This record gives sequence, structure tokens and C-alpha cells, in this order.
Amino acid sequence: MDSSSRPEVTLSLTLSPCPTPQESTIKPEERGIRLIQLLLTCAKHASSGNLHRADECLRQISSLSSLTGDSMQRLAARFASALAIRLVKRWPGLYKALNHHPAQPKQEPDRARTLFSKAFPYLGFSYAIIARTLYQLMTTERLIHVIDLGSCDSKFWVPLIRSCSTFPDGPPHLKVTCVNSNKQALDKLGPKLVKEAEALDMPFQFHPINVNLRDLTIDMLKVRSGEALALISILNLHVLLAEDDRVDAHFGAKKNDSVKDSKQMGQFLAMVKSMSPKLFFLVEQEADHNLNRLVDRFVEGLHYYSAIFDSIDVTYGSIACEERLIIEEMFGRDIEDMVANEGLEREERHERYGKWMVRFGRSGFKPVHLWCIPMEDAEQMVKSYGRDGYKIVNERASFMICWYDRPLYAISAWTC
Repeated sequence: MDSSSRPEVTLSLTLSPCPTPQESTIKPEERGIRLIQLLLTCAKHASSGNLHRADECLRQISSLSSLTGDSMQRLAARFASALAIRLVKRWPGLYKALNHHPAQPKQEPDRARTLFSKAFPYLGFSYAIIARTLYQLMTTERLIHVIDLGSCDSKFWVPLIRSCSTFPDGPPHLKVTCVNSNKQALDKLGPKLVKEAEALDMPFQFHPINVNLRDLTIDMLKVRSGEALALISILNLHVLLAEDDRVDAHFGAKKNDSVKDSKQMGQFLAMVKSMSPKLFFLVEQEADHNLNRLVDRFVEGLHYYSAIFDSIDVTYGSIACEERLIIEEMFGRDIEDMVANEGLEREERHERYGKWMVRFGRSGFKPVHLWCIPMEDAEQMVKSYGRDGYKIVNERASFMICWYDRPLYAISAWTC
């Protein structure tokens, strides 16, 4: 189901007791509307603690949804799973028993991100914009220190190193610091970048920091006087918004949509500002998943991930394949975190660019003009992925990558 035929998700839908549809005769459009109604009703019951009614909704959702069906069926299956986990977590012993299994290997999330970057323009376009802006604004610098706050992606770093090697005055001394909790990813990236720099005869240092972003301190970064400093956060900074903000989120509670900061975020931005970086690049999901009330962020999540799943559906078609499943499991983990977790456990706290503007502005940062090829060429870059649904929008010093009219990812740059 494409975006034009997607049933619009709104709170005006009737939140009535869950009727039993005739699964064998229901049309896809009617099934999509029914799934949305059931999901919203289930979210209401999960939020208010009405377990029996939530269970009945989940039973009906399960009969209509499928991990191998159309995009709405697959999306509903992911949200239903997240709601079920939220309900089970009311019994910690039962939840722990059901989840008592060996830790999942970290390669799978890395593979999902690699597949996502290959099949969709969101990350590739972000990398191109960041690399071009760095080139334009750092071209006269001779000692450059770039700090990667978590992405650790060679598809970004190798082209950037090659770009720096073409500076008019020759290659600068480039120092790359990568912060990542996955030691295997750091061990794999380091030698690859060193080899690339040696081939280009570029002075180069690689500094891995194997910690979670929450545990990063200024001493670990080893920033030295005279370095032109740039920081890059690609889909990572929002985890610092996690805080103990548990609320009794009943359906009728007041919506909290103000710009709020956790203690960690405030401390982190203050730390960054103290280093006087020349550039701070930020790529974040253009969504509002950091609302207190479950139902509010649930509705926002349905809007956002329905567009994501539509773009996945258009790319891979209606036939299930391993790559599509891996990518959708990655988004399923995000949905689970957003729906099933509260307080410090909930890390996927995506916020819209407007809120990041306020946050960075009051922390003493100013927006930087992003360098880009002409807008027509930017549009062609994202359309080279073979689909006409992608759009680029230049809004308030940022670039937004959209699926049709829905902005999905925002790219911005900042300085002190």
C-alpha cells in the first residue's frame, strides 16, 4: 500500500470496543483502517492498565496482521508485538523468564544498518552533505580532528578521507576519533582507514573509544590545542534524552510536547561547547517520539513508520526476502523501545528538527549553512535509488529527506 492510499492515522478515529472483522472477506483498505483502529484502542487499554481489553485487541490484530503481508500488516505486527511486551513487563518475573536467552550478536544490527544504507538514500545523502560541508569549511586547516559519535561506518569515512586528500594545499593531518560501544566495529574500521590514508600518503591518526555515548568524558576525546574540531552524530544523540520521566499516562492526560532536556543532554552539550568545535553535524529522525503519553507517541510512531514501511515496500516489492526482514527487525527494535519502555530504559526519543534548533540555540550554538550540490542534483541523487517518492526539502538551515510529503530524516550543522 503506497502513501497515497494509506489510511490517515488520527486520534479522531473511534476508540470503540474491538469488533470482530471477517478476515476472509475484508478488503486491504478496510483491513488497514481496522488495524489502525485496533492498534489505537489497544494502546489506550495498555496505557490505562485494562489488560483484558488490550489482550482482546491483540488477538484480533494478530488475525489481521502478518510479518510477510502488505506494509500495513507488517507495521501492525511490529506495533502489536511492542504493545504485548509492554503488557508482559508488568510481571517482571514472567518477562525475564520469556527473555532468558543468550545475548544477541551485535553483527545483526550492524548488518541491518549496512543493508538500509545500501537500499535507501537516507544515510548516503547525509554522508554526502556532511563530507561536502567539511571540505568547504575545513579546506584551509592543516590539523583536523573529527569525532564520530557512534556511526562507525566505513562508507562515510573512506570517501571523506579521499576528499581531504584533495585539499588545494595538500592533505591535512587528519585525526579520527570514533566512539562506539561495539569493539568489533572499531577493530574492523581502524585498520581499513589507516590503510586508506597510507595509500593517499596522508598523515593520519585513528583513536577508538569503546564506550557508550552516555559514558563519554572530555578526557577520553584527547582534543588538543590547534586542532580544527568537528563532531558528527548520525542517529545517535537522542539517546541522551533518556531520563526517569515515568508518568501515569492515562489517555486523557495533558500532552507534554515542550522542549525538554535530560541532565545528560545538558551536560553533553556543555562539554561540546567547552571544546569550541568548528562544526557539529547532526542527523536525526524527523519524528516526535519523546512524548510522555504512550498514546501520543504511539500515534506519531504510526505516522512515521508507516512512511518508512511504505518506502521499504516499494523498494523490495510484495515478496518477502531476508534483507527486508532484517531491516524491518531493526525498525521493530526501535518501535519496541518507543512503545514498551519508560523512563531511563526508553532510548529511542526522536524529536523534530524544530526542537533540536531550540535545544542547540539555548546551549550557545548557531546554525551553519550546509554546502550542497544544486537542489536539482540533490533530488537526482536520492532518485538514483530507483524511486520517485523521495524528496529533498531545505528548511531553516537544514536538509530534510522525505518520502513523498513526509520528512523522515533531518541533517543540520552547528558551530559555537
